[in-house]
Amino acid sequence: MGEWTWRAFKIVQSIVERLPRPWAYALAVVAARIAWWFSPLARPRLEYNLKVACPELTEAELKRLSRLNFRNHAKAYADLMMLPHTRVGELRPLLHVKGLEYLEQAREIGKGVMVVSCHMGSYEVVAAIWSATLAPVTFFAEELEPRALYEWYRDTRARLGISVLPLDLAGLRKVTQALHDNEMVITAIDRDITGTGRKMPFFGKPAPIPMGPAAMAIRMGTPLFPVCVYRLPDDSYMVEGSPLVVADPAADEKAEERRITLELVRNIEGFIRAHPDQWHVPHRIWDGGP
Repeated sequence: MGEWTWRAFKIVQSIVERLPRPWAYALAVVAARIAWWFSPLARPRLEYNLKVACPELTEAELKRLSRLNFRNHAKAYADLMMLPHTRVGELRPLLHVKGLEYLEQAREIGKGVMVVSCHMGSYEVVAAIWSATLAPVTFFAEELEPRALYEWYRDTRARLGISVLPLDLAGLRKVTQALHDNEMVITAIDRDITGTGRKMPFFGKPAPIPMGPAAMAIRMGTPLFPVCVYRLPDDSYMVEGSPLVVADPAADEKAEERRITLELVRNIEGFIRAHPDQWHVPHRIWDGGP
C-alpha cells in the first residue's frame, strides 16, 4: 500500500467507523463489486487457489464463488474499520461457538493455547471477545507498509486487548512468554509469509507450510487448537473448533513435527472446503499459480 492509498484508507475508515453496521456493510458490498471487476492480480490468484481447493467447480461456479468471496472479505474489512468505535459487549450476542469444550480442555493443560487457523472470517471480532472474556490474546502478524498502516492495525487491536507481534525472533520470544503465562496465541498456516515454511501436501499439491506451531507444541507441550471463523447469513459470526492436536513427547522430533503439521493442514483443508466463499487468499501459494 502506497502513501496515497494509505491516506484514502484512513478517510474511508474514519467514515465507516461512524456508520451503523448495516450501512457499513452496504458500502463494503459496493467496494467488493468494484474490486472484483478491477483487480488484475488479486482475483486471478484467488480463483486459482479456490480451483485447487475445489476442483469440481465449473467456470461459472468459480466466478460466482469469487464474487461472494470478495463480498465476505469486504465485510470483514468493514468489521476491522468499525473496531475503533466498537464496544465488545455489543459484539458478544453476535458470536456463536462450536467446539468450545476443546478450548476448555486446552486451557486446563496450563501451557497456553495456540489457535491455528487460515485466512478466513473476522478474526479481530472473535479475538476481542475472547480477550475480554477468556484470556489475553496475541496475534502473529506480518509488518505492513507503510508503517503507519501497521501501527493503526496494532493500536486498534491493542485497544481491544489484543497484542500484535511481528513474525521475527523478538515476536517469537514474546509469544513464548505469553504461552508460559497460559495466554492464547492465534496464527495461520495457509500462507508462508516469512518464506521459511517446509513443502507439505496442501490440497494434494506441495506448498510451503509454516512449521512454527508444531515446533512450539513439541518444545513447550502447548496444545494446538484448529479453528475457523466464518460469517453466517445474518452477519453474525461462527467459531468452529476441532479436537486438539497434542505433541507426543516420546516420538521422534522430526517425524512428530511432520505428523502434527499434516494433521493441522487436514483440518485447515476441511474448513476451506466447507466455506470456500470465506477463504480470501489472493496470494500465490502453489508453484505455477498466477
